[in-house]
Amino acid sequence: MHPGRVVWIGLRSARRAPLTSVDAARLDPVEGLIDDHYASRTGGARHLTLIQSEHIAAIAAHLRREAVRPEDLRRNVVIAGLNLAALKGRRFRLGEALLEWTGECHPCSRMEEVLGTGGYNAVRGHGGITARVIEGGEIRLGDALERIDLPARAC
Repeated sequence: MHPGRVVWIGLRSARRAPLTSVDAARLDPVEGLIDDHYASRTGGARHLTLIQSEHIAAIAAHLRREAVRPEDLRRNVVIAGLNLAALKGRRFRLGEALLEWTGECHPCSRMEEVLGTGGYNAVRGHGGITARVIEGGEIRLGDALERIDLPARAC
């Protein structure tokens, strides 16, 4: 399996605040994504959200748009070149950090607000995944995402 790579990272400073694009971020096994509004609030199951760049293109196509901005989808990390579904039940390395898949990231009602009519349905099945931080470290644009071929602990 070929590794994917990080093409976008976003942090939100407060609830309902827009995401800010950054070149690097720090992950912690207790806090999750440092400097993100949701840091330490999720009990670990949703330390980080990831979405495929290929799915962002599909969402845009469903909305009959040229493009959709990553920050509009409210996910923290955009990965290119890897099917995130292949991470189900697995651990994976992202930059310096070790993560484990914890679930699918389903669209929320904000998708209608942000993307307009049809936004929620355009994101269904393309919303990405959630992950827990096992070992912290820095992630940067261009970093690899590589699946570890050991199953994650029971989620």
